[in-house]
Parts: sequence; structure tokens; C-alpha cells
Amino acid sequence: MNTGTVMEIGRQAIEVTLLLSGPMLLVALVVGLIVSIFQAATQINEATLSFIPKLVAVFLTFLLAGPWMLQLMLSYMRRMLESIPNIIG
Repeated sequence: MNTGTVMEIGRQAIEVTLLLSGPMLLVALVVGLIVSIFQAATQINEATLSFIPKLVAVFLTFLLAGPWMLQLMLSYMRRMLESIPNIIG
């Protein structure tokens, strides 16, 4: 196994990680921004007001994007497992 192979495996792992976490983090960011604007406009400083909507939005995103995320993980693992003979030998 040479350094190019290791770098390629690492790049693919980071790419899959970003693709899996991206939708949920983006939704949490948008919902947090909306709630922050609402809190600033109404001057309500309640911690649960920002936590609960983010939790619900991330959960809904996970429900909607779950099948795609599962397919992405399975595809990545299948590629990794199938490339073991090429990496070893």
C-alpha cells in the first residue's frame, strides 16, 4: 500500500462524511438563524426556544434524507470492502 492509496481512501472518507453531515448541519444552521432573528426581534432569550426547533428540523431532515444517506454509506463500504484485495496484493 503506497501513500497515494492511503490519501485516496482518506479523501473518500472525508468526502462521504461531509456529504452525510452536510444536510443536517445546513438545516440546523438555517433554523438557528431564523430563531435567532426571531429572538432578537422579540427580545425573548429562552434557551429551549433555539434548541427544540433545531432538534425537530434535524430529525425531519434525517427522516427525509435517511434513505439517501444509507445508500451513500452502503456504497462507500461496498467500494472499500471490494478494494481490499487490490490494496493488499
